[in-house]
Amino acid sequence: PGLRSARGALGCRVWGGAGSGVSGPGGAGQEAPLAGNGSGPAKLGSKRLPQALIVGVKKGGTRAVLEFIRVHPEVRAVGTEPHFFDRHYERGLAWYRSLMPRTHSSQITMEKTPSYFVTKEAPRRIFNMSRDTKLIVVVRNPVTRAISDYTQTLSKKPDIPTFEGLSFQNRSLGLVDTSWNAIRIGMYVVHLQSWLQYFPLSQIHFVSGEKLITDPAGEMGKVQDFLGIKRVITDKHFYFNKTKGFPCLKKTESSTFPRCLGKSKGRTHVQIDPEVIEQLRDFYRPYNIKFYETVGQDFRWE
Repeated sequence: PGLRSARGALGCRVWGGAGSGVSGPGGAGQEAPLAGNGSGPAKLGSKRLPQALIVGVKKGGTRAVLEFIRVHPEVRAVGTEPHFFDRHYERGLAWYRSLMPRTHSSQITMEKTPSYFVTKEAPRRIFNMSRDTKLIVVVRNPVTRAISDYTQTLSKKPDIPTFEGLSFQNRSLGLVDTSWNAIRIGMYVVHLQSWLQYFPLSQIHFVSGEKLITDPAGEMGKVQDFLGIKRVITDKHFYFNKTKGFPCLKKTESSTFPRCLGKSKGRTHVQIDPEVIEQLRDFYRPYNIKFYETVGQDFRWE
């Protein structure tokens, strides 16, 4: 009887924000039933659908944001990328929820999958899960983002064409190939339009990938404010790793948290002809300006 009443009380709770609010259609935000004898799992909490998602962008700094925010005691996050809203949607919300860590009602469940930002169906699907979902987008100068993207691909496929060859349909005419994913992702304002059809800007927080390196505590302070949680992650959590060229987390007494990000992070970029870089800057400039105007934030990529 005790377990049944616990299920009844918990099973009807819906979420939004840090554990309260309105769920999506069909009670999608309801907690997974507790299992076991009613004591162990209850102490661990319940599996809930995420209230916040890091939806993009690839090679922008999403892994850093995820690892940094996981230090916060009020946040629990999935370590791997579930790819639910782009690749595995047909598996259903129950499957998706099963991937989540157990949380208490005062904690926020999160996941990150950077490809969501450029997936046309993702905004509608996430909205249908819960219209209250908070979205985090980590953006970075689109030219350096594209070079980083290419560098990563090259490390896996050494025989791919040159960066220049993939970037342009006709370089002498300045025709950029927007069908190449590495170029297309950086047209942030184009992708953002799909999200604004479902979510107000107040529910989308943009993290500067550049400031994440130069001032990680400042950027993470804004993330914590956006999530509605106390600023626990501060300067004392970071040190700058000169070898990698970006901040790493210090180990604290209360955590065994990493550390520096993996070997694939901070790899040296491929050297690109400065003229190619200049042509791409010219290409992205109008998109960047429109993006700044839309989100009300100047990222100073010009």
